[in-house]
Amino acid sequence: MITKVIGIKQFRGNITSFWREAKLKNIRYIVMHHSKPILEVNPIDEDELMLETVVKDVKKARSQAKKGKIYTSEEVRKKLGF
Repeated sequence: MITKVIGIKQFRGNITSFWREAKLKNIRYIVMHHSKPILEVNPIDEDELMLETVVKDVKKARSQAKKGKIYTSEEVRKKLGF
């Protein structure tokens, strides 16, 4: 991955171009303000992000089930108005 440093004004004026380029060319941008880094723009691997979300959700659900915090399908239908 390539890293490029840009100023905040440059970033504000071209935010769409920067995120597109970051995704297409696998570039990381460090955005500076008064010679200090204030944020980072990175491309996200959507497949990896989705998998991480699913893993977190499953862990949370298992934890809740162990604590007895579960709903029957009938309870879920009632809450959803079916």
